[in-house]
Amino acid sequence: MGMFVLSFSPFGYDGILIRVEADIRRGIPGIDITGLAAGAVREARERVRVAFRNSGFDFPNDRILINLAPAGIRKDGAALDLPIALAVMAACGIAPPALNTMVLGELELSGRIRPVRAVLAATAAGLEAGIRDFIVPAENYAEAAILAKGNIAGVSTLEETVQVLQRRAETGHFYDNNTCDSAFTSQNEVENNPQTCGDFKEVRGQGRYKRILEIAAAGAHNLLVFGPPGAGKTMLAQRLPSIMAPLSPHEQVVVTRLHSLGNLQPTRLITQPPFRSPHHTSSVEGLVGGGKTVRPGEISLAHKGVLFLDEAPQFHLNVLQGLREPLEERVITITRAETVVRLPADFQLLLAANPCPCGRLGQKKSTHSGDGGYKSDASCFCSGDEIYRYWRRFGGALLDRIELRAAVNIPSGDVLLGDTEEPSSVIAKRVLNAVKIQRGRFETSACISRNAGMSAAMVEEFCKLTPSGKKAMSTCIEKLCLSGRAYHGVLRVARTIADLEGKDIIEEAHILEAVQHRRQGDDPYDVFSV
Repeated sequence: MGMFVLSFSPFGYDGILIRVEADIRRGIPGIDITGLAAGAVREARERVRVAFRNSGFDFPNDRILINLAPAGIRKDGAALDLPIALAVMAACGIAPPALNTMVLGELELSGRIRPVRAVLAATAAGLEAGIRDFIVPAENYAEAAILAKGNIAGVSTLEETVQVLQRRAETGHFYDNNTCDSAFTSQNEVENNPQTCGDFKEVRGQGRYKRILEIAAAGAHNLLVFGPPGAGKTMLAQRLPSIMAPLSPHEQVVVTRLHSLGNLQPTRLITQPPFRSPHHTSSVEGLVGGGKTVRPGEISLAHKGVLFLDEAPQFHLNVLQGLREPLEERVITITRAETVVRLPADFQLLLAANPCPCGRLGQKKSTHSGDGGYKSDASCFCSGDEIYRYWRRFGGALLDRIELRAAVNIPSGDVLLGDTEEPSSVIAKRVLNAVKIQRGRFETSACISRNAGMSAAMVEEFCKLTPSGKKAMSTCIEKLCLSGRAYHGVLRVARTIADLEGKDIIEEAHILEAVQHRRQGDDPYDVFSV
């Protein structure tokens, strides 16, 4: 007699619903698994057999065929252990069939159930397919309950799973208070605390850098900052989340689902934009996604948030250049021999770099003059070719997608001992007001909510200029030889600056400020000329 159990396999963003079918027939005892099962799934044969015995159940002494449908897609991971066990139990009458129920879980030899990844993604896909009942490992219960929908049972052992199914067969429910709503409420009524990232007021000086970070936070623009070590590049970058607007309800679900696919096991909805800061030794697969079993990379985990690359020129060249297409398309397309996987990657890129390999370009140091006095001498010992090769790692195509650039220097003693700076809470209010304006502007768009995502047609529609603004823009195009992408980038930034001021029309001052922020850093030798 054939029986089946529903399960889930992570694959891209949507994943795949798996139908685990079991058939028992007379023949030489054994288990055959069909349906493109990878190594971890094929090994489930022995785990299931021993877990049966150690849980007090008799494993059928017959020929068992397990089919994983759809058969044309590779399945990997140990989350299919429990579905396979329940399908066999239902086929031989040990347990009631798990009808219209999604089951996930890895089995230990003792019969205990271990947690698995992508549980939130599985429950979301199941709900979209009309599934209302879910059986998941107890350690994954909080993740499965995030969406506050459906009936969820968190189980710890194979024996407990059978008892849960028997209770549902008798009463129609997993537990007396089976729905996850109460558990979800207890975990999610408490407001998520903002990320512990510090405050802007803790950083003295760097007014230009702070202004550009405010514009970047408001419009989700990409940013490059460069300057000597100790100038505060990383310190301020890490405080960017303190001024960013919370995610919209739809964005919260998408971001949390991506983190579930990335095996970060969230226990509540992510309400703040993610801030990802990978190490410069990260591989292409780690940053953009992929691998033998396709998983989200850092650019997808930073969806609707910030990807911060500190010491950016130290990243591998193919890693940096691999960011160009996702920055433009806002998705990452990963091609494999059997299929194509697309993952959301609408992230904001923040690059930090030294002005040269040694980091001392433009700095001065005092040295002995030989006559008992001191003289000032340039401290950078990099050659022109070394500096050129250092900056060439970015490439013109990547830099052309960076709409904001900031050059910073080490603040003077007077600045460090000066008055308290503007706190993040004040800046965050201005940013939030600008974000609300943008969300209203793009409320009819399904995929764009910020100025940085405007297409060329949207730029023409929403970036209206005053006569003086048009004249300033025309002058900048002619004198600075702006490319088409640069022209649209300047208008997007100017639109954000106008939104921060609450103005509908872009004025001359907005254009000039946007051009100034884009032009800064075209020549690393002028890093300290401002």
